[in-house]
Amino acid sequence: PGRGAGVVRLPDLASTAGWPSPVKDNEFNSFTLFDLFEFQRAPNVEAARWDIVGWYGGDTQRLWYKSEGRYNGVRRTGEADLQILYGRLVSPFVDFQAGYRYEQQLSRDNTRGRSFAVLGVQGLVPYGSELEAAVFVSQDGDLSARATVAQNFLLTQRLILLPRFEFNAALQRAERYGVGQGLNDIEIGVRLRYEIRREFAPYVGVSWLRSFGQTATLRGAEGEDKSVFQVVAGIRLWF
Repeated sequence: PGRGAGVVRLPDLASTAGWPSPVKDNEFNSFTLFDLFEFQRAPNVEAARWDIVGWYGGDTQRLWYKSEGRYNGVRRTGEADLQILYGRLVSPFVDFQAGYRYEQQLSRDNTRGRSFAVLGVQGLVPYGSELEAAVFVSQDGDLSARATVAQNFLLTQRLILLPRFEFNAALQRAERYGVGQGLNDIEIGVRLRYEIRREFAPYVGVSWLRSFGQTATLRGAEGEDKSVFQVVAGIRLWF
């Protein structure tokens, strides 16, 4: 008997009903989120802070782009970075990411910049928390890591409370970039936003930034405080 022997062939219901034939869902989409876009105020601090993330692609594979940074206008210092990553879905809500990062120090001497290779994950973890974690290997072979955890709590359908925690750590000391060995810093913040539209939400909140160990010593030499409590105001938007 042939390969099709014993197979019952059903009529093409789509064609008999006049419906179009099904097609594969391979449409590409894009998304950009200004997760933080704010002004920060504290003693000796009048800073702009941003955290932007976006992607272009399909359901399982995407090109990710990220930018994060902070600039203190009082001291005219800060830092910014840009990441370009390939992302692949590894579970229903989590992407594995790999790619390139460039970090630039923002100061009177803007020549301090360095490149990194990146490996990380991003997505929703149990209990609805949003996780973004990555390890970085610099052009000099220095290893560092960053992780951010945040969770939205709906007080009403439009009023949302967002606790957010971030830490940075490094395996080696990179004095030229103000980075010490070990835990560099943590930032704990709470922001309350009101969604005028789902895509546009002003917010206010507070943030506490604390440096540790060698990093605190290096930043202190640059005139920065070891511990800073800030009031923040900004907008969160996506398109």
